[in-house]
Amino acid sequence: MRKRTTQATQATPATAATRATRKEAPAEPRAAGYLIEQELRAGGARVIAGVDEVGRGAWAGPVVVCAAVTDLGPPPELPGRGGTTVRLTDSKLLARTHREAFAEALPGWLTCHAIGASSAEEIDEVGMTEALRRAASRALSALPVRPDAVILDGKHDFLRAPWRVRCEVKADLRSVSVAAASVLAKVHRDRLMAELSPGHPAYDFAGNAGYPSPVHQAALAEHGPTPHHRLSWSYLDDLPKWRHLRRHRDPLAASGQLTLL
Repeated sequence: MRKRTTQATQATPATAATRATRKEAPAEPRAAGYLIEQELRAGGARVIAGVDEVGRGAWAGPVVVCAAVTDLGPPPELPGRGGTTVRLTDSKLLARTHREAFAEALPGWLTCHAIGASSAEEIDEVGMTEALRRAASRALSALPVRPDAVILDGKHDFLRAPWRVRCEVKADLRSVSVAAASVLAKVHRDRLMAELSPGHPAYDFAGNAGYPSPVHQAALAEHGPTPHHRLSWSYLDDLPKWRHLRRHRDPLAASGQLTLL
């Protein structure tokens, strides 16, 4: 039997430099594909909606969900630096200018798409899981065609019946439909938060989109929450001056009932 031999070699300055160059070069965002959609097609689904959300971890503003349907054709591409091509992928991996450009191109390319949202007040009333379900259901119900299957980013099915759901971790990296929904939801919500910013300049909603940036946290400590803040979030426990505003859902009461315990 032939033995397999592994030979270790010492890196020369040239090879070390090559490795350093490779390590320093930024990796291009991986382009999303259609493997998940094709598997669902093979199982009989014809209309497939990719669903993604944004704003789950924010302290202020709504949670926004987009549902996007494609015809499984090649998605739009953007010109990048040095003759490179920017391909559709998870919105978090795209530069803001590229997200904005994709958000302009995608509506005309998609078969259809729709946006749903749950406000900060609704999140306080029913909790994030139910708020996500409602926002996603609103988006899916607003589509002009009813999806045969839904691809949901993540491993938890917050949507449930009557929708046929396929949960996939990192679906926004792997599915064109979900990547498109990711971009459109992100840009839509960013614009909503930017519109709120002039009315509450100390919080810099245009810059942080309601997430807890240092500027946002400093404004909360000094001025307290705005009408757009989620008052059931635990950040209020760390603000003695405003702790009394914290809202709590009573686990023994009906869904949505709140107290100011």
